[in-house]
Amino acid sequence: MSVLVVGLSHKSAPVETLELAVVSGDALSKLIQDVGRVEPVAETFVVSSCNRVEVYADVDRFHAAVTAICELLARHCGVPAADLTPHLYVHYEDRAVSHLLSVTSGLDSMVVGEGQILGQVRSALKLAGELGTLGRALGDLGRLALRTGKRVRAETAINQLGASLVSVGIELATERLGPAGDNILAGRRVLIVGAGSMSALAAATAAKYGAARIVLANRTRSNAERLAVRYDATVIGLTELPDAMLEADLIISCTGAAGYVITPDTVPPDRRGELVILDLAMPRDVEPAVVGLPGVTVIGMDQLSEHGTVVRARDLAAVRTIIEAELAAYQQANDAAAVAPTVVALRAKAAKVVDAELARLAGRLSSDGLSGHALDEIAQTVRRVVDKLLHAPTVRVKELAGSPGGEEYATALRVLFDLDPRAVEAVTRAAMEQEVTVSDQTVSGGEL
Repeated sequence: MSVLVVGLSHKSAPVETLELAVVSGDALSKLIQDVGRVEPVAETFVVSSCNRVEVYADVDRFHAAVTAICELLARHCGVPAADLTPHLYVHYEDRAVSHLLSVTSGLDSMVVGEGQILGQVRSALKLAGELGTLGRALGDLGRLALRTGKRVRAETAINQLGASLVSVGIELATERLGPAGDNILAGRRVLIVGAGSMSALAAATAAKYGAARIVLANRTRSNAERLAVRYDATVIGLTELPDAMLEADLIISCTGAAGYVITPDTVPPDRRGELVILDLAMPRDVEPAVVGLPGVTVIGMDQLSEHGTVVRARDLAAVRTIIEAELAAYQQANDAAAVAPTVVALRAKAAKVVDAELARLAGRLSSDGLSGHALDEIAQTVRRVVDKLLHAPTVRVKELAGSPGGEEYATALRVLFDLDPRAVEAVTRAAMEQEVTVSDQTVSGGEL
């Protein structure tokens, strides 16, 4: 089996296409389940955020899997395949693993180094586990990716350079609003539309930047009230948006609504001054016609993608060094695992031969009055000799497994020691069954 990723992101697709392609809620669960039913797919999870939709799968046939996943993406996104396909990218095997590590490290984010992607990947793995589409292979890969993302942020400066989308958006907004106090939102009134994870981040950032007042608008008031307690914010319903806009300097909208939340009709003409609207939703919360209203500035994902984060070359090099090291360790472990059944079968055959010879020897020597202690000493010596003879070739074959033609060394081992292919297959089958059990325990235990 091999890892495959098929997806699109802010780097490969325009905002108009990306906002149509984003899937969430029941639609996301259905997509994951449908991909999991595709014949070449053994395991799958989907990362779906405002900046990307990526299907990861463990597959046994490349072309069949790519075709099926592309068709399912088009069907669930509601975008015609002819319009979606030109924006899709495909990575396979080591390139797919390397891509995921780059994603969790923040190198592939709209704002390089932002930390939200770690939580998004963790949520994607958790959902796949709950739906039963995550097994040992992708579970291990997910843990590798999360560990790499944490290492990158702990061991390099990219975490300091990589502000969140909210932070960058607020900084762009304050450029339109003009200078404030020591904190960039000092004296400003901020209206946040929505009460999800992005809204929570927006509220935390607005409070950190010294906002004079924070108002939370949400369809379900109870969800917003839980968030408001943390930031001493006022809660209103969506029907009260026009009145709240009269006093707002900055609006941050990040709901999961299917349609537009802010339209020309909801923006009152008699506002007290300049109004900046930061639209972080996918699909967009702000109707395009709002852009043309006098005194209103709308900052969307397209502007954020144009706002590059300056990252020093040495910081990027440090991140890539960590990614390369983690990828190399992953490849080495996989290569060693591939030859492990041959090694186990060889040792099992050796143990069987040793046991048979020791039993025959014990039968002959016991009649000569040899003590049980002496027989045990002989048995231990024979087993030590065999172990030492097998140690070098079995260790060496694992080391060579990752080299070009590494599988040939395992084949040579099977031929030289006349190993029964059925014995190797039995070890492989037993290992796979054990992996399924371990995977089920891992998912239910919440280790991801």
